[in-house]
Amino acid sequence: MWTPTDHEKLGVVIASFRGTVPFGLSLEIGDTVQILEKCDGWYRGFALKNPNIKGIFPSSYVHLKNAFVKNKGQFEMVIPTEDSVITEMTSTLRDWGTMWKQLYVRNEGDLFHRLWHIMNEILDLRRQVLVGHLTHDRMKDVKRHITARLDWGNEQLGLDLVPRKEYAMVDPEDISVTELYRLMEHRHRKKDTPMQASSHHLFVQMKSLMCSNLGEELEVIFSLFDSKENRPISERFFLRLNRNGLPKAPDKPERHCSLFVDLGSSELRRDIYVTVHIIRIGRMGAGEKKNACSVQYRRPFGCAVLSIADLLTGETKDDLILKVYMCNTESEWYQIHENIIKKLNARYNLTGSNAGLAVSLQLLHGDIEQIRREYSSVFSHGVSITRKLGFSNIIMPGEMRNDLYITIERGEFEKGGKSVARNVEVTMFIVESSGQTLKDFISFGSGEPPAGEYRSFVLYHNNSPRWAELLKLPIPVDKFRGAHIRFEFRHCSTKEKGEKKLFGFSFVPLMQEDGRTLPDGTHELIVHKCEENTNLQDATRYLKLPFSKGILLGNSNQVMKATKESFWITSFLCSTKLTQNGDMLDLLKWRTHPDKITGCLSKLKEIDGSEIVKFLQDTLDTLFGILDENSQKYGSKVFDSLVHIINLLQDSKFHHFKPVMDTYIESHFAGALAYRDLIKVLKWYVDRIMEAERQEHIQAVLKAQEYIFKYIVQSRRLFSLATGGQNEEEFRCCIQELLMSVRFFLSQESKGSGALSQSQAVFLSSFPAVYSELLKLFDVREVASLVQDTLGSLPTIVHVDDSLQAVKLQCIGKTVESQLYTNPDSRYILLPVVLHHLHMHLQEQKDLVMCARILSNVFCLIKKNSSEKSVLEEIDVIVASLLDILLRTILEVTSRPQPSGSAMRLQFQDVTGEFVACLLSLLRQMTDRHYQQLLDSFNTKEELRDFLLQIFTVFRILIRPEMFPKDWTVMRLVANNVIITTVLYLSDALRKNFLNENFDYKIWDSYFYLAVIFINQLCLQLEMFTPSKKKKVLEKYGDMRVTMGCEIFSMWQNLGEHKLHFIPALIGPFLEVTLIPQPDLRNVMIPIFHDMMDWEQRRSGNFKQVEAKLIDKLDSLMSEGKGDETYRELFNSIIPLFGPYPSLLKKIERETWRESGVSLIATVTRLMERLLDYRDCMKMGEVDGKKIGCTVSLLNFYKTELNKEEMYIRYIHKLYDLHLKAQNFTEAAYTLLLYDELLEWSDRPLREFLAYPMQTEWQRKELLHLTIIQNFDRGKCWENGIILCRKIADQYESYYDYRNLSKMRMMEASLYDKIMDQQRLEPEFFRVGFYGKKFPFFLRNKEFVCRGHDYERLEAFQQRMLSEFPHAIAMQHANQPDETIFQAEAQYLQIYAVTPIPESQEVLQREGVPDNIKSFYKVNHIWKFRYDRPFHKGTKDKENEFKSLWVERTSLYLVQSLPGISRWFEVEKREVVEMSPLENAIEVLENKNQQLKTLISQCQTRQMQNINPLTMCLNGVIDAAVNGGVARYQEAFFVKEYILSHPEDGEKIARLRELMLEQAQILEFGLAVHEKFVPQDMRPLHKKLVDQFFVMKSSLGIQEFSACIQASPVHFPNGSPRVCRNSAPASMSPNGTRVIPRRSPLSYPAVNRYSSSSLSSQASAEPSPSTSSLSSTHSASPNVTSSAPSSARASPLLSDKHKHSRENCCLSPRERPCSAIYPTPVEPSQRLLLNHIGDGALPRSDPNLSAPEKAVNPTPSSWSLDSGKEAKNMSDSGKLISPPIPPRPTQTASPARHTTSVSPSPARRSPLKGSVQSFTPSPVEYHSPGLISNSPVLSGSCSSGISSLSRCSMSETSGFENQVNEQVAPGSGSGYSGPDEPVQKESKTPPPYSVYERTLRRPVPLPHSLSIPIASEPPALPPKPLAARSSHLDNGARRTEPGPRPRPLPRKVSQL
Repeated sequence: MWTPTDHEKLGVVIASFRGTVPFGLSLEIGDTVQILEKCDGWYRGFALKNPNIKGIFPSSYVHLKNAFVKNKGQFEMVIPTEDSVITEMTSTLRDWGTMWKQLYVRNEGDLFHRLWHIMNEILDLRRQVLVGHLTHDRMKDVKRHITARLDWGNEQLGLDLVPRKEYAMVDPEDISVTELYRLMEHRHRKKDTPMQASSHHLFVQMKSLMCSNLGEELEVIFSLFDSKENRPISERFFLRLNRNGLPKAPDKPERHCSLFVDLGSSELRRDIYVTVHIIRIGRMGAGEKKNACSVQYRRPFGCAVLSIADLLTGETKDDLILKVYMCNTESEWYQIHENIIKKLNARYNLTGSNAGLAVSLQLLHGDIEQIRREYSSVFSHGVSITRKLGFSNIIMPGEMRNDLYITIERGEFEKGGKSVARNVEVTMFIVESSGQTLKDFISFGSGEPPAGEYRSFVLYHNNSPRWAELLKLPIPVDKFRGAHIRFEFRHCSTKEKGEKKLFGFSFVPLMQEDGRTLPDGTHELIVHKCEENTNLQDATRYLKLPFSKGILLGNSNQVMKATKESFWITSFLCSTKLTQNGDMLDLLKWRTHPDKITGCLSKLKEIDGSEIVKFLQDTLDTLFGILDENSQKYGSKVFDSLVHIINLLQDSKFHHFKPVMDTYIESHFAGALAYRDLIKVLKWYVDRIMEAERQEHIQAVLKAQEYIFKYIVQSRRLFSLATGGQNEEEFRCCIQELLMSVRFFLSQESKGSGALSQSQAVFLSSFPAVYSELLKLFDVREVASLVQDTLGSLPTIVHVDDSLQAVKLQCIGKTVESQLYTNPDSRYILLPVVLHHLHMHLQEQKDLVMCARILSNVFCLIKKNSSEKSVLEEIDVIVASLLDILLRTILEVTSRPQPSGSAMRLQFQDVTGEFVACLLSLLRQMTDRHYQQLLDSFNTKEELRDFLLQIFTVFRILIRPEMFPKDWTVMRLVANNVIITTVLYLSDALRKNFLNENFDYKIWDSYFYLAVIFINQLCLQLEMFTPSKKKKVLEKYGDMRVTMGCEIFSMWQNLGEHKLHFIPALIGPFLEVTLIPQPDLRNVMIPIFHDMMDWEQRRSGNFKQVEAKLIDKLDSLMSEGKGDETYRELFNSIIPLFGPYPSLLKKIERETWRESGVSLIATVTRLMERLLDYRDCMKMGEVDGKKIGCTVSLLNFYKTELNKEEMYIRYIHKLYDLHLKAQNFTEAAYTLLLYDELLEWSDRPLREFLAYPMQTEWQRKELLHLTIIQNFDRGKCWENGIILCRKIADQYESYYDYRNLSKMRMMEASLYDKIMDQQRLEPEFFRVGFYGKKFPFFLRNKEFVCRGHDYERLEAFQQRMLSEFPHAIAMQHANQPDETIFQAEAQYLQIYAVTPIPESQEVLQREGVPDNIKSFYKVNHIWKFRYDRPFHKGTKDKENEFKSLWVERTSLYLVQSLPGISRWFEVEKREVVEMSPLENAIEVLENKNQQLKTLISQCQTRQMQNINPLTMCLNGVIDAAVNGGVARYQEAFFVKEYILSHPEDGEKIARLRELMLEQAQILEFGLAVHEKFVPQDMRPLHKKLVDQFFVMKSSLGIQEFSACIQASPVHFPNGSPRVCRNSAPASMSPNGTRVIPRRSPLSYPAVNRYSSSSLSSQASAEPSPSTSSLSSTHSASPNVTSSAPSSARASPLLSDKHKHSRENCCLSPRERPCSAIYPTPVEPSQRLLLNHIGDGALPRSDPNLSAPEKAVNPTPSSWSLDSGKEAKNMSDSGKLISPPIPPRPTQTASPARHTTSVSPSPARRSPLKGSVQSFTPSPVEYHSPGLISNSPVLSGSCSSGISSLSRCSMSETSGFENQVNEQVAPGSGSGYSGPDEPVQKESKTPPPYSVYERTLRRPVPLPHSLSIPIASEPPALPPKPLAARSSHLDNGARRTEPGPRPRPLPRKVSQL
């Protein structure tokens, strides 16, 4: 039976429970559970971390805790009864736990480890508290440690400051707001500004003395020295060192260190020094022989000093090495430290360069008890304490000291019959009255136990020695009387015996006969001569003698024989028991001399204060004894003396003696009659104030009134006790009369002189202290009335002295803080006076700090829930008196500029904060009645309006983030709770008074504005809080945002037609509210937008204003990081929402203006999508590529869809900044060009905008031009820069600005130079598909072509993309994905390389144009890209695979050309065509023939420095043919079966035959040229080639070439080549050939013939026939399928295990099968050498493209075998060549395998990636391909065109065709277009990104900023690039072209 639990309510899980039983609740160790029911060893309940899931668990798994229950029943709340500190620790540690792990994830290792230690410490301390065995003090200490650590951790983790009282958290509901503010501020201050310690201590530890010439024991004496006053300020720390310079007592470490205590802050300054004197113990002379003298003397050694200020910079514990200076002149030893300090150390030697004193010094701050706690390790072993000389700054009562300090100063001695001066040693003894020598009372310094005698150090041969040695004599008081000090003087002989001869003595008594001690100061003592053997043990023999020269001079009748010799000492007594003052003694013994009483009382004021406080009780007894003796005679004198003593205790030095005085009054004072005299004298003084000219004495009396009243009250109490309360009425009258006199004196105004007001100020400052004394005798109300009357009598004129005003306020403040004010009865009497003065000061804005403090105290006493009548009445009074002035004060204070000084600023913030707390406290106390009374109190609507405006403004100020420190969430929540409560009260007044005809826009606007910023506060965004914090806030306050949102909605509905006043002004603010991810709030707010649209539609027939405002605000808000995905759906989708409101779209669909409304929502939604993506991308840590893509998407949206010009320009510049950051300089230039195009060359003034100053449009456009040119220059896009240079030069020329024109022409010239001289890398291009719903909107399910970075290959690009999208999955095929991939909740990336198809024809077709010019046009302004995939259609013929080998060619068209404003653009259209095997073969042969012609031409014109490329190419074609290459094509296409089955291919077959014959003709001509140039060592190879060629000819059936085959244009109906590729002149001679330099085709191995290494190596660059491909780091040429027939080949298919590679588009081209399926952009290094040399196979040519579109570059070698030799050959020819290529290991392979031909390129990717050295190409140079003729790979390295059937997708037509093209279409840029060519994409508006125009297939108007006036003779280079794709279409053209794309004209940017 389950029964509800009564006591078992709360428990902690002590063992994990899996909850495997039915209804089981899964629990983990440490979970807190709340128990609901129990049954047979089981409990039912829930874990607090997840209260929604309830279940059962075993009772044995839970440890029960004590708790009490609130709201017993269904909604009961269980609160543990444990210590609140424990509760806080537990919850805090839980919160920290998760954050601590995040620190590890964020790699914040330092904080991670520190927090870990702190958490462990807290757990240990928690254990101690839980055990409960701690003493009360220890518990307090532990709690202090816990809270300190909790606060530290919270601060480090950015958590909230916790208000605490007595180490326990306080509930803000239980205390007033002002008290909460003080607690918060106290903790904040404690955190920010640590309390400056007033007491400091210096810890000194001696380590060693490092010196080479030691050998003797040493004494080291430390002390502190004030160089300003030239005196020591501390006792000495004395330490003995052994002969090695180490401390002598290693077993007593406490002797090695000392603590110099009680240094005041004034002593931590530059002129306080640590001085170290070192004395050696040994022979007289440091270098004397050992046997010279055995007696040990103390002799000076050295000195070191260190300024204490040096220690302030860093409290380091590291050892310091102090320089030790040796004393050369012993007579100056006494001042050696002063000389070193004064930098007069040149006269001293250092003990050695590396010598010094090793010490450890550390400054400690705080009182000595605190130091003991914090540095317990220092005190645990015992450390000697070195005091300051004399008393410390503060003398503590009970401190017992009796120390006499004696300084042995100097002596004057005669020679004593010697020829040289004496070596004097002084010995000192203390002798007591009995004649016994006192033992152990001479202290050399701390660290050394006291001794019985002292011996001075000896100065060599010095009759006037100066010692200046300080000694402390801690003689007990009882030994003091009768004791004296004796000094004996001995001469120390340096002879062998080394005896010490006594020659004199001095003495000085410690106490005089009258009881006074030896006075402080210097005493000149008489040196009494004596014999060597004189016995001085009997003191009575010499005590009768005079001891001081001063006494001797005063006593002239005492005559001495010789007084020349003297001895000086200085004495200083520091005693709490003995006095040197005779007057003091006389006063204390007044009864022995009654006649001297008056004199003694007068002299009391002259006695030093320390003497009085030493004998305080005795003195007070004396005074009251005299008063009792004769009050008439001595009353006034005693009163004055009492006043003097009382005021003496006000001094900070004696402040601590006040408790001694209090104790005296309470326990020892016995003057029962004294009150009469005291009142009488006090009244007499008060009455005389007006008449007295000198007020000083009266002011002293008034200052002492607190203690005078204490004496009066105590005296009266004693009297009442003694007499049973007699004369009570008389006493009351006396007090009343006294206060009447005071009131009269206070009410007087100071006329001219300030003395009276000063006296009033003195009285007021000490008057509040009297209240507590009066309360001892009078009723509370009586005292309150007396005080009220007294304070009320103050003059109210505001113009009185300012200082008096301040004191008045301080008096009020003390009154409020006094015990009197805490009583409600007296408070009600005093409150009006207090408020009156406060109001007066606040009105004048004076003494605001004090006013704030007083107000805080007033409210601290009014608790929150006090519903007592007295409290409500007080609130009434305060509201009426102060609310208005308080609001004004806050407005005034917050509108002032903040002061600059940090201290002032802190004070400023305190004042503001305190006033705010007071206001909040007042508002929180106000009830409905108070609000009603307040609103009724306004007589007119104007007054009410002003009040409401004022309070709304103040609330807006309170909400500001800077109002409270950021971690004061508790305070902010309280403030918000008060604000929302008040607003709910006031909104009613707003509705009642300011609607309809009384409508007031300003007040309603102020209201809405307040509500919006209230909701948007950071501290109310609960979504950002931890779950526990969110739960606490919701429990205490609920979600205040929703409350305020409902209030906004309610108020909006009340507005009616006045809503129009707020449209569109409130759209932005309300939109900001809806962006908060709180569903309830959104549901309340979004209908307001519908309402706005409706009202706007009614007013103006549209809602353009709403739309414009909405879009602007959305952009700014999203940029700030607001809004989320749900919000977009809320705006857009038709979903049932909470509450009665349907979605906005649903509401709109019901309206008549449905269409425009839905359109607006759609636009806003699309903008949201882009803005959300933009916001997400702009977060820290995102890669630049993402940010750029996102910004481009947004920029286009603003331009095309919204036409928001200013936003468009802003995003242009954001994009520009991103490009600069990513160093995309070309893209940056294109981006800025967008803005440039919006401007014209006019003088229209433009306003300041972004970073642009105010300037004319012309100036801004000029600035933009120059910036763009600079970026094109940095991006090596010099051709574009040239066009802009010309444009701006024209402007300069038109203005005759020849200076700038000259500069511009020079800049243009420099760009031309750079084109010719500098290398440019050609980028590769990659097609990237982003599939899946997890991608940002601007990428989702779209495909792009991306321009790669320099040196970036496919592998690197793929890695980069995967790192940018770490959650993406790389797709391993090139097929178009299906719908499931599109809709998947994931990210899929499909990446493969594509080949650019350049549009520029003119430059590429022109002969003699250098490669570095052509290379630009091949990879710039590219709209079209291509990608080929081979496949077999039908049955595959194993004997001849070419019969069924088709190619699928995919063409991609971009929305904008690359490069542009981004590195990637979206694919707008894709076209897929299939090429038949025959077309494929034709293309292969065309390309091979073109390559042969190029090489032959280069060889003829001597562009080649080495004939090897031609040799290899000829060898590849002829050898492959001999091996059956041509026969394979003949077998496939020339057989009867094929011709019959493909009748439509007749023309193509004829074309193929022509090409074969043409190839044979070219080969024959090539061999002739080859013979002419071939070197001698390659003749055998040439002969072999000639022989093989005849075999090849015979296989083709060719006997001789009497004439060339005539070729004419042939049209193929099915889209095969449309132009006869052989339309060249009929004959070819070595001198007459016209060859367009071509890229060499490559022959790859057969499809199935990979070397294992090239397949296995992902990094392999080329399909090499040997394992050397593993070591190759350079890419081979683009992939081709080596599909030529070859007898050496096996199956034409790939092996099964490599079949997947056919489709593997994400791999590098070099890693794929040698097939045209994987075309790749040619590497920049390859493209730079365009057309110079030949390869074995060309990429497949598109028959639809003209020659320049198919131009391809040669491939560089990465495994050249003879590069060194070639380099030598080239250098021999005297031309500019590349440095030698590093040789690679010789390749070995079967001759049957066809390998890639290789050739060097002038460009390098990097030293790692390419083995070819860089050099500058020249149009007339030829660079060696770098292969030797007898390489074993040559046999198959350059196969014929036939053997190279399948190629890379980028190819060229033959040079012959180019000529025909020129004839057919003169000036045409695109050659010939066939009728079957796929139709061009639809006309659309192109963004103005390209610098160039195109007019035919993709026309783009040239930006007017780049257009160049038509010249009669245009310059040769660079021509106007891409002027048009084609000027006209041939009649047979298949492509139908739309007209030029419409493009919006550039609009003016209004004032931008």
